[in-house]
Amino acid sequence: MQDGSPPPPRKPAAPEADVGQGGLSGAEFAGVGVQFAASILLFLWVGQWLDKRFGTAPWGLIIGVFTGAGGAFYAMYRKLMAAQRADDARRRSGR
Repeated sequence: MQDGSPPPPRKPAAPEADVGQGGLSGAEFAGVGVQFAASILLFLWVGQWLDKRFGTAPWGLIIGVFTGAGGAFYAMYRKLMAAQRADDARRRSGR
């Protein structure tokens, strides 16, 4: 190729090679589990701190865990639905 001639034309990719392209990938959601666990642990810690401060054990802990889990589920749902909408729009546009 050093003689200045253009490279030979490439063959079109087989249809099977396109299967993973354009769809949702697992790499987009790799941090969702870590975010979920971190949210629960953070609110668990806040609940324990409130229990120690106000002497309300175990209510702060229980409320903290459920609040963290609820918030984490909501954040996960929003992320998954936004990705699904983007994927649907990409598929409709033919990309």
